[in-house]
Amino acid sequence: MSSGLSNADHNEADASVPILAFIGLGAMGLPMATRLAAKFRVNVFDPVEENVTRATKSGGRGFSTPSDAAADASAVVLAVRTLSQVEDALFGVNGVTETLSSGSIVIVTSTIGVPGAKSIADRLARFEILMVDAPVSGGPVRASLGDLLMMVGASEGGLRAVRPVLERLASTIVEVGANIGDGQALKTVNQLLCGVHIAAAAEALALAKGLGLNPAAALEALGAGAASSFMLANRGPRIVQALDAGSPEVLSRVDIFVKDLGIVADAGRSVGLALPVAAAAEQLYRLSESAGLGASDDSMISTIL
Repeated sequence: MSSGLSNADHNEADASVPILAFIGLGAMGLPMATRLAAKFRVNVFDPVEENVTRATKSGGRGFSTPSDAAADASAVVLAVRTLSQVEDALFGVNGVTETLSSGSIVIVTSTIGVPGAKSIADRLARFEILMVDAPVSGGPVRASLGDLLMMVGASEGGLRAVRPVLERLASTIVEVGANIGDGQALKTVNQLLCGVHIAAAAEALALAKGLGLNPAAALEALGAGAASSFMLANRGPRIVQALDAGSPEVLSRVDIFVKDLGIVADAGRSVGLALPVAAAAEQLYRLSESAGLGASDDSMISTIL
């Protein structure tokens, strides 16, 4: 692993190029897998057959189970939504650990919280498989460009072994610490800000509409001043669409922030810290999920207001 994961160009006949397994081909996972398939041989799996088909058109090799995808891989990248999905992909029936060789590495890019990451690493250690804790931030467009922020908690050897993979996915790799869970800790802080910023953008543009303003014009004006933010610029057009009774493309689901702000709340409790702004934002996402919007784009929280 440490010397084999070079990122040289390849073709399918080049057996010297390492094989990666990529599990989870959603809004973030598909562009990430596509990026990797341009430099590595990539086996892909997702429970949604259409996602696998899309990935194979971009150079991946489709498989019907995680275990099949991992059978000849030297590393596995996970980009699924929840801790339970990570557990199923790794340890469930036809999971990765049924076939992945000892000495291999699992890279977890999902947001699963500090306790979840530590639990996964401990279970993988029983199979003599190393984990790299590497949650990402940036959204699907930046994922397609390899321009993600990646927050890493890993041993020096583990990080060195998979650095070519990480560098293909992320333009900014922050080495948070040497322990599993360190990356998740920083991602928890990141998600507090992201969740609050999206909620604030939704609230602001809903207020603009309520005051009789054109939300699209308000968005353009706000983006030119001190109120601008990445999330206002990124989510703003989809929020405007949602407020106009539209159905924005699902690029980040409401239930992701239900999960992530739940992780934030748990983290605050674990250190005895009040997080009142995050708590208020969490309730908006939970109300939206209760209204049947869990699988909708997170810009749809504006409609609950």
